Amino acid sequence: MSKYPSKEATGNPEVSFDELSAQRVGRTRSWMRSKPRCVDVAVIAIYLLLSLTSIIDSALSQHWVTVGLLLITGILLYYRRRWPMLILFLVAIVDSGATYFDNSYQGNSVGLWIALYTAATQYAARRMFVLTFLISALQALIFTAIGLPGMFTASDVDQQALADLGGKTVLTILVLSFLIGSNIFFVAIGSAVRNHRLHEAELTNWAARVENLAQLRERNRIAREMHDVVAHSLSVMIALSDGAAVVLKRDPQRAGEVLAELSATGRHALGDMRRVIGVLRTGDGASLEPQPAGDSLEKMLDGFIVAGLPLRFTQSGPPLPKDATFQLTVHRIVQESLTNVLRYGRNVTRVNVLIAREGEDVSVKITDDGTQVGPRREGVGSAQGIRGMSERAALFDGTLVAGPSSEGGWSVVATMKLPRPTDSGTTTRASSAIQIQQN
Repeated sequence: MSKYPSKEATGNPEVSFDELSAQRVGRTRSWMRSKPRCVDVAVIAIYLLLSLTSIIDSALSQHWVTVGLLLITGILLYYRRRWPMLILFLVAIVDSGATYFDNSYQGNSVGLWIALYTAATQYAARRMFVLTFLISALQALIFTAIGLPGMFTASDVDQQALADLGGKTVLTILVLSFLIGSNIFFVAIGSAVRNHRLHEAELTNWAARVENLAQLRERNRIAREMHDVVAHSLSVMIALSDGAAVVLKRDPQRAGEVLAELSATGRHALGDMRRVIGVLRTGDGASLEPQPAGDSLEKMLDGFIVAGLPLRFTQSGPPLPKDATFQLTVHRIVQESLTNVLRYGRNVTRVNVLIAREGEDVSVKITDDGTQVGPRREGVGSAQGIRGMSERAALFDGTLVAGPSSEGGWSVVATMKLPRPTDSGTTTRASSAIQIQQN
């Protein structure tokens, strides 16, 4: 089976950026990156193959120093990845030394080209081009002073051959142009490869930052859900257990109803926790969409009434849309607000819950008439619940104001916009500013 799936198979959201990058790079380049030592050996083999003519000519003329220097160049190229700049200097010196010790040596720049390319993939282009001109100037000096006189002696045959080639000046210009041009060419290729690698590294870094951001947002979402579930359920369960203890001897039947509600609340909370945590454990089959509230809002309000809240619920205007995210937002805001009343309210005789829809605007208002006994309510707890409600309201261009009301007690007012349907059938709302007023 192919290691690289087809484009049709890349829709899996679990595929990482590294896997997508490997598919784009291809088999050959991926193999070269995974087997650097094999590539080094292959580079040496290519160098020796291209230098075979020079090695044979120097051996036949018994210039063993030149043969040794050419072989040393091959050995140096094996370490070009580890010390690219050092190997470049050594190769340039060895190549110049071969010309210096053997005036019949016509030069073999293959090793120098490989060293220039490797260094260009590791260092900035400006530095490499400056260094290339310096190396080319050294080559030009050695060629003019040693190479050219060694190629053409003072004999009439050599002078006629030099004249046929256009003369000493023309030949020098052509050779120097070739040396400089070829050196710049390989440095340019190396610089382009370096820029491409830097671009890939930046994309990988960007992908890692996006992944970390997505994980952070998911953790915040799960933490918000867990806070809502645990805070609400435990508060209701504590209130129910206290109520059952009070009425147990006086009204056993009523105590049984309270205990049944306590058990149902615990099971419902356990189901919510399993659903939230299950997203972290399950695979492709897990639903990442929020669970719609539906008629669970009425059931939740009934649970608070059983827990002892003097609750009055009012809904005005057209029904709310069946968008799961919007319904869940309204559900959690009401749930968190009533949980705070149950936990922190003192002498509460009336709790009003109002959900009003007018055109594109939806307001959710929860008020109570409790008294401020002991520490002020806004100073109790960690304020994570209010922050979570604010974040939920902001998903629908909403604001949330929470604080003591002018009539006494506590009020929470959330105003939101209805979700707008998109072409894909989902809904969207841009986040807006969040205001939390605390007096």
